[in-house]
Amino acid sequence: MMVEEPSIELLPDGAAGPRRFKIKAVDNEQRRSKVDALLKERYGWRGYKSVSLPTDSSVSKFTLAAIEDDLMIGSITVSLDGPDGLAVDDIFGPEAKKLRAQGRRLSEFVRLAVDPLVGTKRVLGALFHVAYIVAHRIRGYDTLLIEVNPRHVHYYQRMLGFKPLSEERTNRSVNAPAVLMALEFSYLKRQIGEFGGQPERMATERSLYPAAFSLKEEASIIERMLLKQSLLDERNRLVPRDSGLAPPSDFQASDLMS
Repeated sequence: MMVEEPSIELLPDGAAGPRRFKIKAVDNEQRRSKVDALLKERYGWRGYKSVSLPTDSSVSKFTLAAIEDDLMIGSITVSLDGPDGLAVDDIFGPEAKKLRAQGRRLSEFVRLAVDPLVGTKRVLGALFHVAYIVAHRIRGYDTLLIEVNPRHVHYYQRMLGFKPLSEERTNRSVNAPAVLMALEFSYLKRQIGEFGGQPERMATERSLYPAAFSLKEEASIIERMLLKQSLLDERNRLVPRDSGLAPPSDFQASDLMS
């Protein structure tokens, strides 16, 4: 579940200019441990049940982290629809089934956490943008689903353009109320094209999109992702999958952006 905390709504915009943090894949035990600690702290203080990263390694489920000077300042997990479905199917199965019947390719962003002491809206925007790149630009999924606390539905409508798809229900994984919301990646793409890479506009454009990367930066990120993926594909071709040496998921290289 993706729980929107009041602290995230109150994050500062972040200074304009070059970003000091990097977005990286959580591809080793050290990073995984730091993300788990961040999730435990950010969800625990709100009284939610324990939240941790998924234990299965899969090309349809992976985690991104924002890191600055070895400090974990934010994370988000991307899940792509497949034979095992999505987490939203647990309580929003009818809504997800209806979207699939319409031919939608579904993905979901879950386990969002940002350290309110050092995080900014630019960190949040960068995490969303790289997650979008992987889910839509690289993997071709067209619809994003999230579960949020009912108190923060309007925040996601205003800041990103999500639309609510359900009434309030109880998410059993964290024992908290939730509303299902959806966003078409085509809309997100248009907003990034108009506002991305212009953090100075955050003072007047009250959405998260000025905190995203520019289209030029996005193209560079995609190029690096595809290059690293091609190297991994070549390694997988040369190393037998039953050897235990082949990486289990896409985009395992440490740096997704520089």
